[in-house]
Amino acid sequence: MPHTFEKLKSKTLEDLRAIAQGLDNDAVKGFSQMNKAHLLPAVCQALGIDTVVHHHAKGIDKEAIKARMRDLKKRRESALETHDHALLKAVRRELHHYNRQIRQHLH
Repeated sequence: MPHTFEKLKSKTLEDLRAIAQGLDNDAVKGFSQMNKAHLLPAVCQALGIDTVVHHHAKGIDKEAIKARMRDLKKRRESALETHDHALLKAVRRELHHYNRQIRQHLH
């Protein structure tokens, strides 16, 4: 049965130590002295499991919004160079709007 970060996170310290005992990797060296907060990332590293929890946006096209935000950031840089405060304010507001929209749909 393949391990996932969520499954490993729900395991007890003793279970994690038993898994680490079967691994031959420098990341889990000294596993018997580690607490769960240190052992969990070490076991994940030894097993090649990503410890970052990825959130997926539901109900929006996140890639299109991110592309639009990249364009807005370029416009923001040009507005800073030309000292166009009105454009800068508008671009910042639109970036803020898109950031809020993405965060609202993350679950």
